[in-house]
This record gives sequence, C-alpha cells and structure tokens, in this order.
Amino acid sequence: MSRALAAAGWSYVALCGLILASHREIPRDIPRGGEPPHPAAPYGGDAGSWFAQIKPFCNAVEVEVQQQRTPAPSDASGAGYSAACYALAGKIDRARAVIDSLPTRLRPQAAGIVFNVGHPVADAGDDASAGPIMRLVVEYTPENYMALYHAGISEYQLGQYDYARTHLERFLELYQPEDGWRANAQEVLGRIR
Repeated sequence: MSRALAAAGWSYVALCGLILASHREIPRDIPRGGEPPHPAAPYGGDAGSWFAQIKPFCNAVEVEVQQQRTPAPSDASGAGYSAACYALAGKIDRARAVIDSLPTRLRPQAAGIVFNVGHPVADAGDDASAGPIMRLVVEYTPENYMALYHAGISEYQLGQYDYARTHLERFLELYQPEDGWRANAQEVLGRIR
C-alpha cells in the first residue's frame, strides 16, 4: 500500500509542476482596458548587471551590508539601482539619500529606474511596499502618471486618503485615455469623496 501512496504522491507533484510551468502570471491590478502604459524595462548595462546580482539581498536585513561589500557603479544608473534596492528593502529615506547625492538633472533618471524596479511590486498588489516606493518616484518625476496611479491606489488600500486623493487627481489630469486605468481611478476617488 505504501508504494501506491508514493506513486500517487509523485503523480500529484508532477501534475502540480506541469500546472506551475504552464501558468502565466497576470498582474492583479490591471483594470479592464489593456496592458499597463509603462511596461517595466529589463535591467541593462553594468548597473543592471550589478542589480541582478544584488537583488536577492534587497531586504531590510541584508541591504546595507551587501551594498557596502559590493557598491553600485558610480553613475546615475548605479545610483538608480542602488536606490531601487534600498526602496525594495523598505528603506525609503536611504533610497532618497542615494538619489539626492546625484546632481539635480540626473535625479529623474535614477527615479525612473526605481519606478521600473518597483512597478512589479505595485502590479503584484503589495500595497504596503508599493505606496512608499511610488511616492518616492513621484518626488523626482511628478509627471509619471503610472507612479501617481500606483501611489494613489496603494494609499487608498492603506487608508491614506489624503495622499490617495492628491495622487489620483493628478493622475487624472495627466492621463486622458478613457480606459480601465482612468475608470478605476475615478471610482476610487468617488469612494474617497
């Protein structure tokens, strides 16, 4: 009887493996009406390669030690990926300090990298993490309508209605297509008001 149970167990594991291999991940918060207007870019260049190696350590426990051991490249992209790593770890003030260390004209570029790295966090529905990351992005790129949208939705989910209202109203000013993104923002604003 134990062989029959073992065979059944391994069959179940194989079936689960097939299901997982064929599963296509769909972001949770894409409203009806299409794909997100700003798809996240893959990591590129020397700084992107650095980030790909350090990303597993972008957590609150390991981020400082790993970035001291293996510093990011010393350019705007390196600063952007370094800030993104700190942001993923929940160290928003540290991420802001990295961006602020750049000349003013390069800060939006670094914030764009933080957005590209943080966008999947927002799409996955991690509101507690996504809201602060997207607010950071908006500080340096106030016209990034997707950052405004994600910040607003995250803030709404977390009960931060004043922030949500501000970000979603600005999103609606910048983003004009009548689609699911806009309809969702209007619906959430209606609930806040």
